[in-house]
Amino acid sequence: MRSILLAALLALGLLFAGSVRADDSKEFVSPDNWEGLMQYWKVENGVITGTSPPEGLKSNTFLCSKKKYKDFETKFQVRAKGGNDYNSGIQIRSELLDRKNFAVAGPQCDIGEGYWGSLYGERFSKEGKVGGGHMMKGADWSAVQKVLKKGEFNEYYIKCAGKHVTIKINDLTTVDQDFDIMPENGIIAWQLHVTKTPMEVTFKDIHFKELK
Repeated sequence: MRSILLAALLALGLLFAGSVRADDSKEFVSPDNWEGLMQYWKVENGVITGTSPPEGLKSNTFLCSKKKYKDFETKFQVRAKGGNDYNSGIQIRSELLDRKNFAVAGPQCDIGEGYWGSLYGERFSKEGKVGGGHMMKGADWSAVQKVLKKGEFNEYYIKCAGKHVTIKINDLTTVDQDFDIMPENGIIAWQLHVTKTPMEVTFKDIHFKELK
């Protein structure tokens, strides 16, 4: 009997291996946790939607967490649609620079044609300071294209622990390494990128767990 119970527990562990425990999800997705230019954002029933105006956007803007985070794991479904210049992303351990436009600086888990699953430094220099942007780790776009469902919802996974960042798109690992310039902590922020045409990005089924 004991062996049967042990086998069942092991099977349950394997079933949930790699999944995100949702202990902190309710607080994380609460509308009270976010600030930004709310004419572009909606936070409702655990779903976050960003919509640019018909003429597009002249500068990047972000929906920013009011709380700072250090080590965490998150998984969600994301759909980005619009013209060929659609672009979004998720800032991790970042810094709010400008409350007028809600501009930020820091590492970004990228979303966009040719960039899905990459880690980009938004206004974040190679020295880890506020400055010019740079690609911290580009994803293999040819591999991403094989699993990406364009115009549909895709599963996005991020784990940030110490200096190590892991990113997955539909279970394809695109980034999995240490980054010496990773800040110790910072905000999480969802991006609406500069576009010349309207775009919409939707994040749903958001699971979030702080790692302590």
